[in-house]
Amino acid sequence: MYRSKLLFVIAAAALAACKDSSGPGLISTPTNLYYVLDASGDPQTPAGLTLYWDAVTDPDLMVYRVYSRASSGAQYDLRGETSSTTFSDAGIPDLDYAVSAVNIDGDESALAEVEVDERLRLQAPNDLTSTSLNGAVYLNWTDNPYLAEPDGFWRYRVYSASYSLDTQLCGNDWALEGTTVAPEFVSGALPNGISLCFGVSAESIEGWESMWSPIVWDTPRPDARNVLLYADAVDPTQAGFRFFLDSNGDGVASDLELGIVSASSSSAVDFYLHRASGVLSFVPKRAGTTVAQYGSGPLDDLTSIDIAPTTGYATSGIEVVPGYGYVFQMDGGDGFARFGAVRPTHVGQDFIIFDWSYQTDPGNPQLKVQGGPDLKGVVVRRR
Repeated sequence: MYRSKLLFVIAAAALAACKDSSGPGLISTPTNLYYVLDASGDPQTPAGLTLYWDAVTDPDLMVYRVYSRASSGAQYDLRGETSSTTFSDAGIPDLDYAVSAVNIDGDESALAEVEVDERLRLQAPNDLTSTSLNGAVYLNWTDNPYLAEPDGFWRYRVYSASYSLDTQLCGNDWALEGTTVAPEFVSGALPNGISLCFGVSAESIEGWESMWSPIVWDTPRPDARNVLLYADAVDPTQAGFRFFLDSNGDGVASDLELGIVSASSSSAVDFYLHRASGVLSFVPKRAGTTVAQYGSGPLDDLTSIDIAPTTGYATSGIEVVPGYGYVFQMDGGDGFARFGAVRPTHVGQDFIIFDWSYQTDPGNPQLKVQGGPDLKGVVVRRR
């Protein structure tokens, strides 16, 4: 993991400038020297550096010597010796590092040298947006760091901190949420109603961390919109969905009985999200559940699904397409069908985000949101 322009070997004469040499050329010089920085969250102050190089195969090899200097052209200082092909240096790194090989007779090779060049730092993500989820926040940002230099890109780092609604400021408790190679991330297992700030940086293959993206804040909340569902191959515990589970048997749909995300293996889920050959599909699961696509193309909103279709339902899986509408017909156990609607707003490789509605009235195919355009939360009509 290195860029070839970073690596070069200086002649034995340069070695003599920093120390006496008892036999350059009598042992091979280490090759493929490169470094990886330890990102700290502050692009100006890396937490440290680790050097890597290929082993010298000389049977008389005794040790490797590691040197560094703070400025170009200065004399190297000996930093240490090691029998390993790696060396870690804590704190802000020096400008140049060099490694030599020493044999049992004390002969030292020429130096392999690498410059810790901050010009290899990537661009910061240009934009960052968030979507409130139930117990989570979905983050999405521009992929310009990767697009600008795909050969130098390694990954993105996602950070979070507390947020005060009173001061409208982020706290000083920034912490790493995680890393990803994709320009999207789900921060999960969050308490609803607690606001957080988020920021994203790009990390190069050398460990250089970019400046941060713009900072956004968001608040997870329970909702019938922006529900997160993972593919069963990724997280089977959050791959199944049940529109309504009458836990207490009273026939009334309370908030805790609606929109339940659970395991795809459960026979109680209405459907689960399945991934095969890179395609995500809704697969009906509970006995008596079928699914049909609503209309022939994308919909403007979940509210576009007004009346459930009378035909076209199947028990087989159906491909999930962002913006499309899907209607589930379920056995209510009382001789009447129940209907639920789903509209995915985002379809990723491993998960989807979707809006849903459910009609609790037995046999009633009406699925459109009732109560006016300002109605929020669980979308149902109650008996």
